[in-house]
Amino acid sequence: MSNDIWVLGATGRTGSGIAQRLHETGQTIVLAGRDAARLASIAAELGDVDVVSGSFESLLTQMRHAAPAVVLNTIGPFARTSVPVIEACPPGGHYVDIGNELPGIRAVLDGHQRAVDKASTVVTGAGFGVIATESVVLHVCEGRAAPARVRVDAIPSLATERGVIGSALAGSILDGAPEGGRRVEHGSLVRFAVAGARQQLTTPTGDTVTTAALPTGDLLAAWRASHADSVISASSEIPSSPAMRVAFPVLSTLMRSSTLRRFAIDRVARIPIRERERPRTFSWGHVRAEWNDGTRREGWLRLDDAQHFTEAAAAEVARRLLAQQAEPGAYTPAALFGASLATDVGGEFVSGLHS
Repeated sequence: MSNDIWVLGATGRTGSGIAQRLHETGQTIVLAGRDAARLASIAAELGDVDVVSGSFESLLTQMRHAAPAVVLNTIGPFARTSVPVIEACPPGGHYVDIGNELPGIRAVLDGHQRAVDKASTVVTGAGFGVIATESVVLHVCEGRAAPARVRVDAIPSLATERGVIGSALAGSILDGAPEGGRRVEHGSLVRFAVAGARQQLTTPTGDTVTTAALPTGDLLAAWRASHADSVISASSEIPSSPAMRVAFPVLSTLMRSSTLRRFAIDRVARIPIRERERPRTFSWGHVRAEWNDGTRREGWLRLDDAQHFTEAAAAEVARRLLAQQAEPGAYTPAALFGASLATDVGGEFVSGLHS
C-alpha cells in the first residue's frame, strides 16, 4: 500500500482547495478526476503532484491497483459514489468524504462492521455539513443524560463564484428527493415536511436568519450524537416559501422515476450561479436541546467561510487517518475525533441560554 492521499474530484472547487491544503502541509497527494487537462493545470500550479484521469469506473480500477493509504472523495452525489469508492479501497486503507446527503451518510455508517473487518477507518460528512452541527451537539450535551428533544440549524455563509450548479451538486440535491422529508420522532426516522418547522434565529453577532427543516446528514449525526427521542435538522439554505412547501412533495413523487431523476439532474446542473459575496461575516452551527426535567441548553459554533471550513476539516481528517489516529469502523467526524475537531480547524464554541 502506498503512502498517498488520493483526492477524487480534484478539479472541483472543493476538491482543488482540499488538495492545495494537503500539499501545503507536505502530504503526498494524487489528483484524480475526469478532466485530464484541468488536472494537469492544477498539478502544475501545485508542483510535483501526480494525476490520474478517467471515468468514475476507471478511477476505481486505477485506485485498486495503486492502493492508496487514504482516499478523499469529493465526487457527488455521494449516495451513489461513497460505497463503490469504499469497496475499492484496499484492506487497511482509509476513506473520507464531504457528503451530507441523508441516504449517503446512512449507507456509509451501515458499513461499520465491514470497515472493522477490513481494518479500515471510514469517515463520512467531513465538511461544514455534519461537523458544524454534530460538534455543537456533543459540546452542549457533554456530561449529561440524553435530551428529549434536539433541533440543529446549519447556517453557512460563503462566497460563490460565477458558473453553473454542475452535475455533482444537482445530484446531491435531487437524489434525496424520492425519500421526501425526515425527522426523528420517538426514536425512529419518520416522514416530515421539507421546509416545515420554520424558525427565525438571531445569531450571537446580531444577524437574523430563517431556517427550515431539511433532511440532510446533519439529522442522522445529531441523532447519534445526542441519543434524543426527537430530532429535527434545519438549514438557512432551503427555500421555505409556501410555494416550496407545496412543490417538494410533488417533486419527491416524480423523482422516484430514475429516468425523470436523470433528466432533472441534467437540467438542474445547467442552472447558472451568480457570483456573490458572503451574506454574513460568520457561518454558524446551532443546537437547542431540551430535557424532560425542563432544562434547556442552546449552543453555537462560530466559523468563518463555510467553504474554507470544509476544505480545512476534510484535509485535517485525511491527515489524521494517514497518521493512523483512529480505530477501524465507519463514523461521522466528531463522533470519531470529538467536538474539538471543529475548534482545531478554526471554529469557536459560543454559549447560548441555559435554564
